[in-house]
Amino acid sequence: MAATATEGPVVVTGGAGAIGAVLVRELLARGHEVRVVDNFSSGREAHLAGLPSGPGRLEVVRADLLRPDDYRSAFRGAVAVWHLAANPDIRLGTERPTIDLEQGTLATFRVLESARAADVPAVAFSSSSVVYGFPTVFPTPEEYGPLLPQSMYGANKLASEGLLSAFAHSYGLRAYIYRFANVIGPFMTHGILFDLFEKLRRDPNRLEVLGDGRQAKSYLRSEDCVGGMLFAFERAREVVNVYNLGSRDRISVREIAEKVVAAHGGRARIEYTGGDRGWVGDIPQQWLSIQRIERLGWRPTLSSAEAIDRTIQELARARGISG
Repeated sequence: MAATATEGPVVVTGGAGAIGAVLVRELLARGHEVRVVDNFSSGREAHLAGLPSGPGRLEVVRADLLRPDDYRSAFRGAVAVWHLAANPDIRLGTERPTIDLEQGTLATFRVLESARAADVPAVAFSSSSVVYGFPTVFPTPEEYGPLLPQSMYGANKLASEGLLSAFAHSYGLRAYIYRFANVIGPFMTHGILFDLFEKLRRDPNRLEVLGDGRQAKSYLRSEDCVGGMLFAFERAREVVNVYNLGSRDRISVREIAEKVVAAHGGRARIEYTGGDRGWVGDIPQQWLSIQRIERLGWRPTLSSAEAIDRTIQELARARGISG
């Protein structure tokens, strides 16, 4: 088993995305050379604007992960790969069933094979709480099973977890699998808060909310998410390390909608479409147990409500909205 190096160049796939850009900033702040590989299908160049670039600092490779020849050089000499690139939109995977297979499972295989060929000792992967499907245990621990995803997105994440485990046991690299709650932050381009703000931009007097409003989930700020990933990476030493990352509580869709309306002046009428979930593949009740990573010594700095409040404030400021 190769030791996990903590100093040297690191690769971040999807480094221009909502979580990747926060991770890139933190890695640079810790003195790492960072090599971003991103096809910019959902990531934004603006997310990396102003960061120190050039040899020894930040290098950006625009490439499709399905074409390893276009990014193989970025893996040479790397001490870790943080694989965050994926289709970020669960609903899009339902509309286009092949996107999660191609940009998820197949891309993950190409990344792992590139890491193996370059003797990279560790690969960290952004998985998701949706691998648990409809859990019957709350908070849901990492040992919960059977894992029966309800979406193509969830199926891809679970398949990718299997590939990481196989590569770790077969080729001697160390794997880190992080199952995220709902991650929100300054670079988000989709998700409930983004969608609700967009709906109110189009119609300030009416807010349509999918489902019955009783859906309840944990929300985690991207800074806390990145902090948890790095914390476990620096301390966990199993062949395959699996950790839930979330908050210690959850918040309902109804509460979120009311907060968003209040930020817009409280005028909009909230209308629910009905049903116990928002869309095909949605998991209406999600609450992860984070006891495993808490035993390592990590806790999130914000509750779900605090994370929601901070992100609403950021979105409102960016759009010039005052309640």
